[in-house]
Amino acid sequence: MTAPQTMKMTTPSDREVRFTRYFNAPRDLVWEAMTSPEYLPQWMLGPDGWVMDICEVDLRPGGAYRYGWRKENGKTMEITGVFKEVKPPELLVSTESWGGEWPEALNTMQFTEENGRTLMTLTVLSPTKESRDAAIGTGMTVGMEMSYARLDEILKKGR
Repeated sequence: MTAPQTMKMTTPSDREVRFTRYFNAPRDLVWEAMTSPEYLPQWMLGPDGWVMDICEVDLRPGGAYRYGWRKENGKTMEITGVFKEVKPPELLVSTESWGGEWPEALNTMQFTEENGRTLMTLTVLSPTKESRDAAIGTGMTVGMEMSYARLDEILKKGR
């Protein structure tokens, strides 16, 4: 049995934040779980109490995505974007917009397989240092890691 994984965060430049995390599954399976509307609502939930009730994915360059969440207390949030590059199972580049005052970011997600495990590297490029720092300040890393822990459980079943 392999030890649980945790996400690591770095800031390689004034406008970037980079997340790396290993998953104990082959790259093809991780790609499928991270891009398929069949799997996304099962794990991409952040802290407990959220449900993903909108999951629209047109996985092709120029295709759009839209994710929406609802919390038990009625609070909602939504993210939209457009896929710029789609190279299964190694590269996914997309825009990310949370709406309102949040500026659009560019996400580059790379998947590398190493001995049956997959390293995910996600680089988020913000338009400014201030917007990058504001995003980091939301506590997003906690919700991301909770989601990735759920994904670990789904990946175990997919073997």
